[in-house]
Amino acid sequence: MILFAAALLAGAPVAPKPLFRDPVHDGAADPSTVYDPARREWVMFYTNRRADLPMADAKDVRWVHGTAIGTARSWDGVHWRYGGTAAIPASCTGATLWAPEVQYLAGRWHMWLTVVPGVFRDWNAPRFIVHLTSRDLKRWTCGERLSLGSDRVIDASVAALPGGGYRLWYNDERLNKAIRYADSDDLVHWRVKGTIVDTPGEGPKAFRWKGRWWLISDAWKGLLAMRSADGEHWTRQPGYLLATPGRDETDRAKGQHPDVIVAGDRAYIVYFVQQSGEPQSARDPEWHRRSVLQIAELKENDGILTVDRDAPTVIRLARR
Repeated sequence: MILFAAALLAGAPVAPKPLFRDPVHDGAADPSTVYDPARREWVMFYTNRRADLPMADAKDVRWVHGTAIGTARSWDGVHWRYGGTAAIPASCTGATLWAPEVQYLAGRWHMWLTVVPGVFRDWNAPRFIVHLTSRDLKRWTCGERLSLGSDRVIDASVAALPGGGYRLWYNDERLNKAIRYADSDDLVHWRVKGTIVDTPGEGPKAFRWKGRWWLISDAWKGLLAMRSADGEHWTRQPGYLLATPGRDETDRAKGQHPDVIVAGDRAYIVYFVQQSGEPQSARDPEWHRRSVLQIAELKENDGILTVDRDAPTVIRLARR
């Protein structure tokens, strides 16, 4: 049976480990992946953490500030090449850019971007979400700064609602980092509706798959998963996804801040992993700050999601 399975995989596109490594600062995190039909390729946007920046002391977090948004491109979702940094206008953003959320909605590309107005040694700074638009995924135009009732909001996830309108999920740090949501009719004006889960977390990713809503968020001890029939009432899944480190040396830490690619009846989770398990970490005490992007297939059974991060991930993404 093992030999038969290996034979089946021999000619299949199997994702490498890691899936992608940023060649500039080696700190890829917070991915958002879309298909660009104009160029017939997949495009990934990600936070380009400056993991190679020397730290002044153990509390110095300037390396996660001053960050640009990196891009990578792929014909098949398996082999990725670095695409430079996204052309984000400075006039409506700031020195630190985090957690891009990119979607094609209402006839154009949209990006919701977390902005920190400066470079800081600690985490005590305001943060807000800015909306931008694009016709080609390369040149971005400033939109509005979202009004969500808090000066500390991060990590947008946006989806179209089946009955019309749109929903935004985000992290409100002022409410113990609860995951909240807001609705809009036009992708510009948002009405805050409430809290989905008050378990502290960040990086929510909401998506529809197999007739249900799902939301996966980073709880810093693995990924919290929830399901919903209507997008309003949620059931929390026991335990956490990607909590147990993988066997590969670039996958030996918990999975963090996910993206999900839905491809028909299959779904893939893209997540980042800090590099505490690589051999270099034994010699370099700062090596663990480096991070890479990994991919694995999501499985669903009776409303429960599972991920086997050590299994070969066969990628089947159609080029349309």
